[in-house]
Amino acid sequence: MTDLSLYRNIGIFAHVDAGKTTTTERILKLTGKIHKLGETHDGSATTDFMEQEQERGITIQSAATSCFWDGHRFNIIDTPGHVDFTIEVYRSLKVLDGGVGVFCGSGGVEPQSETNWRYANESGVARIIFVNKLDRMGADFYRVVKQIEDVLAAKPVVMTLPIGTEDDFVGVVDVLTKKAWVWDESGDPMKYEIKDVPEDMVDLVDEYREKLIDTVVEQDDDAMEKYLEGEEPDIDTLKACIRKGTINLDFFPTFCGSAFKNKGVQLVLNGVVEYLPSPTEVKPQPEVDLEGNETGEYAIVDPEKPLRALAFKIMDDRFGALTFIRIYSGKLEKGMTVLNTFTGKTERIGRIVEMHADSREELDSAQAGDIIAVVGMKNVQTGHTLCDPKSPATLEPMVFPDPVISIAVAPKDKGASEKLGVALGKMLAEDPSFYVETDEDSGETILKGMGELHLDIKIDILRRTFGVEVEVGKPQVAYRETITQRVEDSYTHKKQSGGSGQFGKIDYVIEPGEPGSGFVFESTVTGGNVPREFWPAVEKGFEASMVEGVLAGFPLLDFKVTLTDGAFHAVDSSAIAFEIAAKGAYRQSIPKAGPQLIEPIMKVDVFTPEDHVGDVIGDLNRRRGMIKSQEPGPTGVRIKADVPLAEMFGYIGDLRTMTSGRGQFSMEFSHYLACPKNVSDAVVKEVQERKAAK
Repeated sequence: MTDLSLYRNIGIFAHVDAGKTTTTERILKLTGKIHKLGETHDGSATTDFMEQEQERGITIQSAATSCFWDGHRFNIIDTPGHVDFTIEVYRSLKVLDGGVGVFCGSGGVEPQSETNWRYANESGVARIIFVNKLDRMGADFYRVVKQIEDVLAAKPVVMTLPIGTEDDFVGVVDVLTKKAWVWDESGDPMKYEIKDVPEDMVDLVDEYREKLIDTVVEQDDDAMEKYLEGEEPDIDTLKACIRKGTINLDFFPTFCGSAFKNKGVQLVLNGVVEYLPSPTEVKPQPEVDLEGNETGEYAIVDPEKPLRALAFKIMDDRFGALTFIRIYSGKLEKGMTVLNTFTGKTERIGRIVEMHADSREELDSAQAGDIIAVVGMKNVQTGHTLCDPKSPATLEPMVFPDPVISIAVAPKDKGASEKLGVALGKMLAEDPSFYVETDEDSGETILKGMGELHLDIKIDILRRTFGVEVEVGKPQVAYRETITQRVEDSYTHKKQSGGSGQFGKIDYVIEPGEPGSGFVFESTVTGGNVPREFWPAVEKGFEASMVEGVLAGFPLLDFKVTLTDGAFHAVDSSAIAFEIAAKGAYRQSIPKAGPQLIEPIMKVDVFTPEDHVGDVIGDLNRRRGMIKSQEPGPTGVRIKADVPLAEMFGYIGDLRTMTSGRGQFSMEFSHYLACPKNVSDAVVKEVQERKAAK
């Protein structure tokens, strides 16, 4: 029976290039899991094992691995930083108990860090902070701490202070114990000395120690009282206070160092052990019924309770399909049968493996608190709950954002088309933010995703991993339609030619809704002119029609239908007659309601060196962008803008050209906004031409 208080399920997350994967490598080296260090920049990092990751030097999939430190077992998930893969971060956070947020010492709080931080707040994950890359040009630990307060509205509690900066960075001072950890120049993480605080830092350390104690004693009334009377709490009391505040998300212990130079990582590991929660200290996962309503029950982390586990990731590799599972309660044993509450079917557990990036160790059983993988599960997908068939329950499912960009692909030859179907099936199971549709008119296969890079990598995986050569069409924007005017109208559906007929008459008002409100239906009919049992049929008729707008066939958003009156026939009226009447009413009235094309607007965050700001802003304006803010930083300027997705294709190439390769940007979907008339006309014309060509 393992002691769950010795478990730490943690994720490492941050912005692109803040050094997450390098930090993970250092942790694995220090904990004895690997003996040769891998580097992201030369493509040999342990957790970046996809070819695409090694080439681009970025993490795409969250990799899982486990190791031991100071008698504690760490299950670590290294997550991607790029905005197109936030889904990987989101679903990893869902199953973690704690996290390490890595920030770059010179870049500070970057756009993706904000998104990840927001996800972690929503998931209620306790975190410690590691300010990395303090050996870099322009690194400034104190500035990053200030940004964490200002940009993330978080409360950092500084646990270590850097000794020296940039090239002179040699080690860190532990504020709590007032000891300096100094590493030699060999780059060996084990070659360090613990000394007294350098003389020129004594006052600074005292000042930060006082701030630390002021903040953390609030967690314990007794300690607070004694402290106010002038008695300083001992180290163990302080650590207990820090732990409590961290788990309550009141503040975030903040460490510093340089993972690449192997300085300061041990203190982060100690911080994980001392301040991040074990599986039993985290708020238990709420259970929901099949309709998604909370039942008031919780999956308590206890091996003796009935099994509750969440599949949070599917991965296909050379050994077959792997399903990554976080066990919340109960035990999972080889050969046992579990119920998948999403499909209502049972599955037998075959092989259970513990993952170390892409190698594995076989296990006979696993228990509450573990993160493991099961080989060869057939019908389990991301977000499905596995439970004890005798006591079924569903854990809160994950919510995934809608895709904003699509491309058409066609296999280059007949032989590839069958392989394409199989490959896409596997890729769909792995990535819930990736969608595949078949265009009924043209028979084309449409891939939909979160951004250009996302789809670019999917095509790359098709070619390399599955050996399917495809031709790629140009990217398509997910336009939508809406209405701008209120219309009162009436529609009668009548089909009476001997025998039983069909009859349904509805009077209704169609009006524009608030942006983001979707479709709203209400009935104000009184006196039984349209019997209550037919109201859902009217709603269903309108709802079924809204998938196709009247301008260019894009789905219709944000409108409200109010059923005001109507008439029925005692014999000929039926639900189907009223549903058909609603569909006819939609076709009749939407063209009168001022239909309008709306386009996805992206929240774009651009980082550029100072001397290129004018070019970048001019270019964003040409792309119909609305500049929201400019924030100067030590290494450049961050520009935030809202830009239509249609204007952002190929932006990374243009940005690199303008900024001599130094610019970076990230974007995520923000909202829909009306298209200018010239854009709308061009889109409608293109859609009509495509239809005519078919």
